Amino acid sequence: MTTIAIDAMGGDHGPGTILPGLEILLGARSDLSFRLYGDEAKVEAVIADLPRLKRASTVHHTDVAVAMDEKPSQALRSGRYKSSMWQAIEATKTHEADVAVSAGNTGALMAMATFCLRTMANIDRPAIGAIWPTLKGEAIVLDVGATIGADAVQLVDFAILGAAMARALFGKECPTVGLLNVGTEDIKGQEEVKEAGRILRERRLSTFHYSGFVEGTDIGQGVTDVVVTEGFAGNIALKTAEGTAKQLGSYLREAMQSSMMSKIGYLFARDAFRQLREKMDPARANGGVFLGLNGLVVKSHGGADAEAFSAAVALAADLAKGNLQHRIHDDLDRFHADRIPAPGDEDTEASSFARERSQTPEPSPKGQTGKKK
Repeated sequence: MTTIAIDAMGGDHGPGTILPGLEILLGARSDLSFRLYGDEAKVEAVIADLPRLKRASTVHHTDVAVAMDEKPSQALRSGRYKSSMWQAIEATKTHEADVAVSAGNTGALMAMATFCLRTMANIDRPAIGAIWPTLKGEAIVLDVGATIGADAVQLVDFAILGAAMARALFGKECPTVGLLNVGTEDIKGQEEVKEAGRILRERRLSTFHYSGFVEGTDIGQGVTDVVVTEGFAGNIALKTAEGTAKQLGSYLREAMQSSMMSKIGYLFARDAFRQLREKMDPARANGGVFLGLNGLVVKSHGGADAEAFSAAVALAADLAKGNLQHRIHDDLDRFHADRIPAPGDEDTEASSFARERSQTPEPSPKGQTGKKK
């Protein structure tokens, strides 16, 4: 059994949407159990009509629910130790749960998760990994909002984290990794991106294959299994793709209603349109994974309906069963010990990468890079 800690009070709709989503998931999977954190009276009122979930869950009362518009610093002060969000995260730290899922305030969730779980050894900053539908299936894009302005070493860290996630989720032992850039030529792009590309090219790793720079148009084509970028560009790319999908959906609905002939044509092609709608459905890709922490946390869209929240929890369960955390630890260890030195190169992987890390400015509290004092 995989045990999942749920922030039952998170999101725009709280228990009324989150708990039915769990009931939906249990209709397809019997290998899950849940620890539900939230207002016991409100949770029990909903769970009473969800028999599968009631059998598979324990309810843990909390007095505080983090508001969707609450500042992360304020949420830490008022909700630390007492909130449904914090206690769901802490359950992974104490090994009472394998993974935590919340649809709550993203900034507060990241702040609490980082404060409670801390980053892994040799990881400067966490990243949020998102599942991206492609013409070849699915890809992983990171970071989509956790670290703004990542430096070269952090981008290399993200490559390791994303590759481990691909191995756990897609079952690919050597996934391909690309760095998002304004062009595929080595001379293009910001200095941090070019330096990260140099580091990845010079290290011959067995955990993933570095494929070079990729452009924005390559993401949906599925050119690589993992696309690495910093959080500012990644978040813009994600929101642009989601908005474009909704825009295309609106265009199609208008076109199908524009004339009698188009309505008749829709009747003949409705199976094809159904398949297209499923591929473009944001619910299929719901769930951002917090990577680089000493515990597994998945963020659902705040406005997710029951089906979409169910998809985020299913993703969390798959990552836990795929031993994502162990894979990340193993990949980090192998990264520092796995390089085959070039002729005449007497540097070890650990010493050369440590030197690169020590020469990189430390990140500021907000994720921006700053000068060392």
